[in-house]
Order: sequence, then structure tokens, then C-alpha cells
Amino acid sequence: MFERFTVQARDVVRGAVAARERLGHRNVGTEHLLLALLDAERSSVAGLLNQAGVDAARVTEAIDRKIGRGTDELGDRDAEALRSIGIDLAAVRSKLEESFGEGALEPPPARSARRGIFGGWDLSSRFSSRAKKVLELALREAVQLRHREIGAEHILLGLLREGNGLAALVLTEAGLDLAELRRRTLDSLRRAA
Repeated sequence: MFERFTVQARDVVRGAVAARERLGHRNVGTEHLLLALLDAERSSVAGLLNQAGVDAARVTEAIDRKIGRGTDELGDRDAEALRSIGIDLAAVRSKLEESFGEGALEPPPARSARRGIFGGWDLSSRFSSRAKKVLELALREAVQLRHREIGAEHILLGLLREGNGLAALVLTEAGLDLAELRRRTLDSLRRAA
């Protein structure tokens, strides 16, 4: 499927991975795809979303409100519970890094053995089931429209069609009508054809 992605659509997928990393989240979700679509350098649909009143700052703010930023650290309550039974996390981390080297506790980056159009990223392990569904629906949208390639617009259509992820929630809470945004996106595709 990914061989049918345009350069711009591939950039959106890469941008979603970068957004996930920037926010410290474990998996790429629909919200990260939306942030990548809003990146003006990566996406032709950024203007369409901006016209509808959506920008990356507002989406990031909404994501922070809904799910926060990721962290590798335990929460304060977990750390306190461990301290109460005599376990000092800082001392444990220090001892492990002393024995195995700095960064020994960091997970290795998920890379596939085969280098492909996404630079060897193992998308199956990095993407949430909803984000994978959005990409699958992007393919279905392109097929339904009889387009040979999958572009950023198709990813937006897939995101809107999936309709249940955090991205859809953020868009509807911002006052957008997903059906209207879908219509505008289809109109934009028709004008470009």
C-alpha cells in the first residue's frame, strides 16, 4: 500500500512519527496524523484545515488537555509507593547505568530489517490501530475516487471517515462539522484534477 503514497503523503506519515516523538507518546495516533497534516510544509490540506479554523497550536493544546505529554518516568504516586517500601528509583537507575552504560534503560528504536519508503520504520508496531485504520481508509478513499496515488487529502478523508479517534474528537470540539470538511476536501480534490 505505501508504494502508492505520494511524496507528500509519505511526509505526512513521517511527520506523524515526529509529532509522536515530540509529544513523548508511545504510539502514533490519529492526533499525530492530524498534526502532520497541519504542517504547511508537508501538507496541501493544511490550508483547508486552517480555513476551517484549525491550526497546529490549537490541536497540540487539545491533545495536551486530553491525554497530556508522554514520559518514561513513573508518576509521583507510583514513585512514592516504591519509596514507601524502600526502593529508590534514582538509585536503581544510576546503578543500572553504571553497570550497563548510560542510556541502557532506553528502548532501541523500532526499525524493520528492510529499508523501504519510510526509511526502515516498522509502522506496524509504532501506529495505533486507529491510525492504521486511517491509512487503510485513505487507500479505500483513493480507490473509490479512482485515484492511482494516495495523497495527503486521502489521509484527511481517511481520518474523517474513521471518525472516532482523538483527531476527530478535537475537530468536533473545535466546532467543525466532519461531513462538511469531507465535502470541502472532496471539492478540493476535484478542482485539482
